[in-house]
Parts: sequence; C-alpha cells; structure tokens
Amino acid sequence: MGTAIEFYDFFIYGTAAALVFGPLFFPAQSQAAQTLLALMSFGIAFFARPVGAVAFGHFGDRIGRKSTLVASLLMMGLSTLAVALLPTYATAGWIAPALLCLMRFGQGFGLGGEWGGAALLAAEHAPEGWAFRFVSIMQLGSPLGFLAANGVFLALGAAMDDAAFMAWGWRIPFLASGLLVAVGLYVRFRIEETPAFREALKRAAPVRLPFLEVLTRHWRAVLCGSAGVVATFALFYLATAFALAQASGPLGYDRQAFLAVQMGASLLYIGAILIAGALGDRLGPAPLLTVAALGTVAVGLGFQAGLESGSLLLAGLAVGAAMFVLGFANAPLGGWLATLFPVRVRYSGVSLAFNGGGIVGGALLPIAAQALTAARFGHSSGVVLIAAGLITLAGVRFGGQRVAAHA
Repeated sequence: MGTAIEFYDFFIYGTAAALVFGPLFFPAQSQAAQTLLALMSFGIAFFARPVGAVAFGHFGDRIGRKSTLVASLLMMGLSTLAVALLPTYATAGWIAPALLCLMRFGQGFGLGGEWGGAALLAAEHAPEGWAFRFVSIMQLGSPLGFLAANGVFLALGAAMDDAAFMAWGWRIPFLASGLLVAVGLYVRFRIEETPAFREALKRAAPVRLPFLEVLTRHWRAVLCGSAGVVATFALFYLATAFALAQASGPLGYDRQAFLAVQMGASLLYIGAILIAGALGDRLGPAPLLTVAALGTVAVGLGFQAGLESGSLLLAGLAVGAAMFVLGFANAPLGGWLATLFPVRVRYSGVSLAFNGGGIVGGALLPIAAQALTAARFGHSSGVVLIAAGLITLAGVRFGGQRVAAHA
C-alpha cells in the first residue's frame, strides 16, 4: 500500500509533465521544446533518487527498515502536495519552474529510500521459498500507482473541458495525495521490523557508514545491479510519459483514448508481475531477468513503428508489449538485487543500485528518445530500448549472486 501511494505521487508528475507542465511552467517555445523541458524536469528526480538512497540507506541499515520507510513516505507526500500549490510561469516567472524542479527533487529524494526498503521489508519477512512472490506483491505498487495516476487524470478529462483542466484541474491529483499519504503512514506505523535485520543486530553492531562500505567492498555488485535495472526503467518511462507526450502531441491521438490504452496495458503489467513472481521462486531471478532483457530488445524493434502507425490498436499493442515485458523485468528485480549484498549493508546497496540504474534508464534514455524524436531521427525510442536491453543483459550476466561471499 505504501509503495502504491509513493508511486502514485511519482507518476502523476510524469502524466502532468506530458500533458500540462510544458506550457504552464516553461517559457513559450515550440511544442517539442516545451515537452523536452518538462521531461527534463521529470528526470531531475532520477538524479535525486541516488542521493535519497544514500541518506535513507544509511538509516535503514543502522536503525531499521520500518522507521526509514515512514520517513521516505512523508518526504514524498509533502513534496507532491506542494506541487499542487505552485504558481505557474505566467504568474511567477522563472521562480515557478525553479520551485517545480525543487519539488521534483524532493519526490526523487523520498522515492530513493522507498523501493529498496519496501523490497527488503517484503523479502526479509517472507517464509523460506516465498521471497520472490512476496517481493512481487510489493512490486504491484508500481502498476497500481500508475493505474491510479492515469485513472484520476482520465476522470478529470471526462469531467471538465481542456480550459478548466489547464487552469486548475491538473492540481487535483496532487492535492488528493495528502489523503493517500495519511493512509500509508497509518499502515507503515503498524509494521514490525524484519527478522533478518533484528538477527543481524544481534550478531554485530550496525555498520558505521554503510554507503562507504558498499562503495569500497561491493562496488562491482552496485555496477552490475545498476545495469540490471536499466531495462525496467526504460520500458516503463518510454511506455508511459514518453509515449503519452508523443501520442497527445505530434502523433495526434486523442488524449483520453490513449490514457485508457495505457491503463489497459497496466493490467498486462500486473499479470506479468504475478506470473514472474511465482516463477522466480522456482527458477531463480537471473533467468527471468535474462528473458526480460532479450524481450526489451525485441520490443525495441517495433515500438516506435507501433506508436507512429496512426492506429490506436497498433500503438496499444506496442505499449502493451512493453508493459508485459516490464512485468518480467520488474518482478524478480528486488529479490535479485538483495542477493548481491549482505544484510548489514543491504538497504544501502539495493537502493544505490536501483536508483543508479534509474538515472540511465529513467532519466537519460527517455530524454535521449525525446531529443532524437525532435531531431526526426527514425526509430528513436526503439534504439533506446535495444540499448537498455543489452545493458541489463550484461548486468545480469556479470552480476551473479555475490552475497554468499560476504555474508
């Protein structure tokens, strides 16, 4: 529940960036330039996430998973709520985009401590032989948060005209996050600390500087883990924020219809997560991530052509294929990353690897795809997805499971 709420907060920014932030917060330029600037503000969070990973990872490895996750949810909630209250460029000039980017940094900082901690909370509470199924349930927070984010924008689009939506309607999803965060905090205050962390404290005192130990003793695991994450981020953000920006802008699809298509594709994402989570406990995570990496390459061969086909059906098939492969990339990810690091520095290691990969897959690659598209480079997003799949394949191939050597 807490992860779904945090991802809802994170994704409503991406949807708003694709639909309204360009003209509202950036100086009048071409539509392509406005979209690029909005996506760049969206990408700021991915540079903030490793900073949050260091901060929250430090306390997660020293004082526990539970308290750290409460703090990360509070940081995300306050940053999201603040976006709803910001002035636009027409009202405040350059201060408006500066504040928007600052709040986006706060969102990224909070989410930097969320995913790794939530994955560990699930994995370290799981009975033997159930770790990947437990983590896959936590992973449902991502598609559920996306469904909620797109659902609220879809409902607003149906309830008001474009002028009202641009004037004030876009603020409603950000205001609503305050109620959701209150629910999430209630849930997280009632969670017990994980048995694995309590046992680690009995054996030895907490590591003084977990971040430093991760970088000095486990840097290869961080690099391989980050590479293994890239396809997950690239698939998601190209199939959501990038695709929506293209569809509702230069490609000319109806905004409401394309939002509905993306929501339908999210159901494939959910189904794939559940299937891959069950298979992870039987086959292990590496084979599933290998299949997902190769699937990302395959999706890249036809993704841009599907979007540009002019057919909502073919565009929907391209997005749906990306979301289905995404489920197989995302479901085993938390469990696989946890095998790369010992318990005493696991929160820091997992969070750093996950959010380090997010910079490449979630920020740089979507921006590259948008820039290549604006330059009329054919099959831009497909090339980006192929690169992401190959990077993840290398990370899984060379990552292995290193925890046994350091436990």
